[in-house]
Amino acid sequence: MVAPPTTPRNFAVDVARASASFQELARQMGSQFLDKQEIIRLMTVSAIAGEHMVIVGPPGTAKSAMIDMFAKLIDAKYFEYLLTRFTEPNELFGPVDISAFREGRYTRRLEGMLPTAEIVFLDEIFKSNSAILNSLLHVINERKFQNGPDVIAVPLISLYAASNEVPNDENLAAMFDRFLVRVLSDNLDSYHFHELMKKGVSLELRKMTGRGVTIDASGQARPMGPLQPIISSRDLRAIQQNFDKFMQFPEEFLTKYKGLIFQIRSEGISVSDRRAVKLLKLFAASAVFDGRTRVHDGDFFVLRHIWNNLDQVELLEEIVNPVVDSYYREHPDERRFIGPSASLDDLLTELGLIRELLTSGTELSDIQLFSQLKNLNEIKVALATLPGDAASRMIREVDQLLETVFASSKFGL
Repeated sequence: MVAPPTTPRNFAVDVARASASFQELARQMGSQFLDKQEIIRLMTVSAIAGEHMVIVGPPGTAKSAMIDMFAKLIDAKYFEYLLTRFTEPNELFGPVDISAFREGRYTRRLEGMLPTAEIVFLDEIFKSNSAILNSLLHVINERKFQNGPDVIAVPLISLYAASNEVPNDENLAAMFDRFLVRVLSDNLDSYHFHELMKKGVSLELRKMTGRGVTIDASGQARPMGPLQPIISSRDLRAIQQNFDKFMQFPEEFLTKYKGLIFQIRSEGISVSDRRAVKLLKLFAASAVFDGRTRVHDGDFFVLRHIWNNLDQVELLEEIVNPVVDSYYREHPDERRFIGPSASLDDLLTELGLIRELLTSGTELSDIQLFSQLKNLNEIKVALATLPGDAASRMIREVDQLLETVFASSKFGL
């Protein structure tokens, strides 16, 4: 667990400790959910920033399972509920206090209900009725709940929602707008089928037995212990109370951000001034996730997930990806770790960046060359866990690049 930062001297150490916890949380989730690394990172970043996130996708794409596991890895008061148009307010906000009602006061018993929770998951949120939505807006916006004559402070850190579809009803627009992060979770392609089956078996066994298993390359099942919290709500609040140390943005970063926002708006994707300001919190939280106290252009990846409808997903990728990819080409040592649960597409993208760097004719230092050797070996290990001819072809390409590095003057005999 992370000790609250108290002095400038130990603050950097505390950030490093927090980052280690976040990375472990992401690693554990990544070991269970295939090709969901960016979603997992965004879930964590949202909690660090105290913002809200919705996952949209067809049934059976692990939306609920991811949020459920995420909640188990955070030591916090948790509330979850599946909403329908018939859901009544007392199911979320607590039953009416009968004894108080007899005395002429209309209040609810809040213990164990949404107004007392720190992490909340609402499944199929856009199917709820207007009475639920109006109360939720006040909770999400102000972290307050009107309980009879009293206004109760709500300890909510982040609210996560899931939906099978993007709402197109104008009455739901206000609720959808409150989710700063919108993520698409889709079915996996054929390349991932075998690995999906392995991870699916582990999840099903965890549901049945309370403990999971990992399936190794030979198909043998190895037991895992029960899930234990990695970070607490207290740790998250300690970071948030010191967030002024992260909300400092270089002029060059803000200039690039301005260009991206106005390019996004020019494509017909609305980004209000309020949302543009709030997104700065997510960039800072992304830096904290990595153990940094300053943002860099790689944090702009968040902008891929501010769409208003699914037609805008590809447009945002075309605008944002060149900026993010360019940063990691120029700063290869700051690339994110590619773990054994990375998808084929992630590995292909990473391999392309390394290939371009090694074949561009740019003079690299010894440290940079050693770093690329490490990166290539990580990719090769990750590829070895994936089935199919595509992964085999990529392994051969990695071997060729490794030969290129070893044949360079710095490593030649």
